Amino acid sequence: MKHISSRDNPAVKALAKLASTAGKRGAPVLLDGVHLCQAWLQHHGSPDQAIFDIERLSQPDIAALAANVPDARCLALDARLMQSLASVESGQGVAFLVTPPALELPAVVDENCVLFDRIQDPGNVGTLLRTCAAAGVKRVFLATGTAAAWSPKVVRSGQGAHFSLAIHEHVDLGGLLSRLRVPLVATALDGAQDLYDGRLPGKCAWVFGHEGQGVAPDLLEAASLKVRIPHDMAAVESLNVGAAAAICLFEQRRQALHATR
Repeated sequence: MKHISSRDNPAVKALAKLASTAGKRGAPVLLDGVHLCQAWLQHHGSPDQAIFDIERLSQPDIAALAANVPDARCLALDARLMQSLASVESGQGVAFLVTPPALELPAVVDENCVLFDRIQDPGNVGTLLRTCAAAGVKRVFLATGTAAAWSPKVVRSGQGAHFSLAIHEHVDLGGLLSRLRVPLVATALDGAQDLYDGRLPGKCAWVFGHEGQGVAPDLLEAASLKVRIPHDMAAVESLNVGAAAAICLFEQRRQALHATR
């Protein structure tokens, strides 16, 4: 494993530049921390490069990661250099440089899925990805204008959810509709039925919209079902999109599990 101690080393400069532009479409990504690196190894195998804090290589979790990556792909940095690459102040001493999977749109979508319509806050996007994975959703479509799925804040908020999801970014959701073989279900405040009043489809394409504007009008018009979550509107006009998605997805999951009993 190569040891680097100089900030002027070309490899360190390249990593620092990458860390500052993480999340751009098609660009490699730095996964920061033991949990995310373990998840990448489990689902995708060796990273393009593994970077370690040389002072922490003896720690069991980090030593195990290093043992599972070919030595030629590993770099050991002095602690001060490693900390400069960390996406949080309390870096864990390991980062993987990876290339996110580039997925083709499926010709037909006939499974439970979620459409992210211009959701701009990275924390909301990460939370939604984590919620989707927990609810058993396997495929998500992120519209152009949605926060980058592989940006550091989204990856941290997702807590490993990225690795159990097929994530399609920069999708024209209007164009995707012709591929759907499941009903489109949208959240809305007006002209919608109470989430708990009827039977939800066993499989559907949920669409959750922009934090301020909600779901785009063309998608609302295309929806075969619109639902609203009953809440105290005197207190708050609407729910956070992450909270709304969790309520809807787990109500669908509850109904599906109840139907099989």
